[in-house]
Amino acid sequence: MSALLWALVALPLGAGVLLLVVGRRADRAAPGVALAVAVSALGLAVTAAFRHPSARAPFLDGLPMRLTVDGLSGLLAVTVTAVTLVVLLFSAAEFGSGEARARFFGLMLLFAGSMLVTVTAATLPVLLMGWEVMGATSWALIGYWWRDPERTSAADTAFLTTRTADLGLYLAAGAALASGAGPNSYSSLSLDGLAGADEPWLSFITAGVVVAALGKSAQLPFSFWLSKAMRGPSPVSALLHSATMVVAGAYLLLRTGPLLDASGWGDDVVAWTGAATAVLLGLVAIAQADLKQLLAASSCAQIGFMVLAAGAGATTGGTLQLVAHAAAKSLLFLAAGAWLTALGTQQLPALLGAARHHRTVGTAFTVAALSLAGLPPLSLWAAKDVLLAGALERSPWLYAAGLAGALLSAVYSAKALWFVWRPAVARPDARRIPAGAVWPLVLLAFACVALVVPAFPPVRDSVSRVLAASGQPAPTAWEFVLSAGLALLAAAGAWGWGARPLPLAARVKSGFADWLGLERAAHVLLVAPTMRLARAAAAFDDRVLDRAVEGSASATVRLARWTNDVVERAVDGTVGAVAAGTRALGRWARRPQTGQLHQYLAQAVAAFTVLAVVLVLVR
Repeated sequence: MSALLWALVALPLGAGVLLLVVGRRADRAAPGVALAVAVSALGLAVTAAFRHPSARAPFLDGLPMRLTVDGLSGLLAVTVTAVTLVVLLFSAAEFGSGEARARFFGLMLLFAGSMLVTVTAATLPVLLMGWEVMGATSWALIGYWWRDPERTSAADTAFLTTRTADLGLYLAAGAALASGAGPNSYSSLSLDGLAGADEPWLSFITAGVVVAALGKSAQLPFSFWLSKAMRGPSPVSALLHSATMVVAGAYLLLRTGPLLDASGWGDDVVAWTGAATAVLLGLVAIAQADLKQLLAASSCAQIGFMVLAAGAGATTGGTLQLVAHAAAKSLLFLAAGAWLTALGTQQLPALLGAARHHRTVGTAFTVAALSLAGLPPLSLWAAKDVLLAGALERSPWLYAAGLAGALLSAVYSAKALWFVWRPAVARPDARRIPAGAVWPLVLLAFACVALVVPAFPPVRDSVSRVLAASGQPAPTAWEFVLSAGLALLAAAGAWGWGARPLPLAARVKSGFADWLGLERAAHVLLVAPTMRLARAAAAFDDRVLDRAVEGSASATVRLARWTNDVVERAVDGTVGAVAAGTRALGRWARRPQTGQLHQYLAQAVAAFTVLAVVLVLVR
């Protein structure tokens, strides 16, 4: 059983590294290799989801490397591998032969493999390994076209923002380790055992996990990095923002639900942060004139529902939302990428009639957008109501906030549809979308319809049993009708409003269009103080430390010169005087040494005479 799990994570990781090492020589074979690996990984993930294998390997003394597949991680592993396969199918048809395809497909496989490590990790250290590799590969993928300074700057912004939040996981790991006393202290690093920590370590662990999860999932106040991530290729956006990195934080919160409950405050903070993100980023999505920016803001808002579910304890609803959102959002991003390639734009006013020019792509896009809007009988309509039932049980106000977020979903989805389905304009220079890039969109459109089934009994009850989440609140008929009715009214209103400007103050509209000014706030509150501190440290280094070092060096040189001029001269004079005295004594000592026998006899007589006198005087 462990071999199955090791193969699941090692196959995409190993193949990704191999493609990266071989480089441009593997460009022609890279798509085929990547697709073969993705198909194999999907088969392994489905098998693992049914068998629930575990794997263990030596790592540190008392801390083995542990991977495990349970109900939640099994569903996530299947979702990740399925979306990866579809995105790679699209990429194989869309990416031209002139691109560095081995680097692209290698990074995509490495990214998917690190996500699989993240969802199957059983301990914090293993989770951190997958988490870090996922962050590094996302930076490389967002900045894939690295010759463009704007793209590399966007990749840097996304990476640094998520890395700042990732420090929370290190805080959580340190607090978990500190909370475990005795020889088995490493056992406290198990994800299932985090809720058993004592205060104050429990609060530190909770805070670290929550901050890291909110940062990775682009929740408030970290949402702005997802806007920058739109600079990457569309397949990267489709994979990054649907089933992998951006939902990793929501998965972590769903996974550590007992920790949030045990803290006494974590569940409320998470639930209300998710609700606020669903509402505010929904407004941001409505204000966007760029299709990919609209989809990015909607990703933040839709993941806000998953975060809300984690805080409200609605594990089943949050998981159903995650899976349904993965299908819909990956389809929307891939369709946007196809239109960008064919029409050379992603601005909504310039996409007028795009769905009419490419009917199959337009139809698939419509299915995903209607699902995102929460219209029946599509997947996100039912999934959202399942998680909102948990919010209603927690607080009517939380339910109302979630319902408001769902209403906004219908508005921005209808807005996107209004532009792409308006009467077509002449496009003589439009490119043809390859047939190989269309079929993945059709598959995802069918998934948007089929995934409504798990939100209703008896399949929903089976999902709850698989997730070990029995006793979950179930939505009643009036909740389904209410959400569908509100979504229909909101979508109809948005369609009827069309492209007319909203009757809001210019400052308000610009604030929402600028993503609530979150990036500027981050620069004012974090980047600018950090840069000022860095400049102050540099000035201190130049003006104080450098001068101190130069002053001490100058003083040392002066001391050396004084020593050379005074002390060494005195020492040399003393040594010279001793040498001269020694030579003089030597000369005096050599005078009696004449070699004449009578002189030696006279010297002996004189010596004995002196000795006799001394003996007489002493007595």
